[in-house]
Amino acid sequence: MPADPSEHRAALVPELLVTELDLSLAFHVELCGFRIRISRPEDGFADLELGHAQIMLEDLSDEAWQTADLSPPFDRGINLQIEVAEITALHARVTQAEWPLFAPLTTQWYRDGTIEHGQTEFLLQDP
Repeated sequence: MPADPSEHRAALVPELLVTELDLSLAFHVELCGFRIRISRPEDGFADLELGHAQIMLEDLSDEAWQTADLSPPFDRGINLQIEVAEITALHARVTQAEWPLFAPLTTQWYRDGTIEHGQTEFLLQDP
């Protein structure tokens, strides 16, 4: 285990291709509350963290790994669930910024065997 718990690396860290790194960083850092772990603007790359969640952002370029032709929005077919300490505070920031919600704030119930778990959630899309 690392000496500094903030330096823990998650076992799964999605790397997302973006068309405008600065715009995506504003979304993730300023609006959603991620912190920048590693920043390499000269490479169009950033490694971000929010609680135990980690993601990497990379500007779309000829060097970026592309498994198929891309057209916006790039994240079709993937939904990242990120747990936050205060969902209502995040929702208030997003609402105040007039960021469009893909799905409104709601509590969903999911069954795990015979137990029902409530999860308050809303959906956003990276610009």
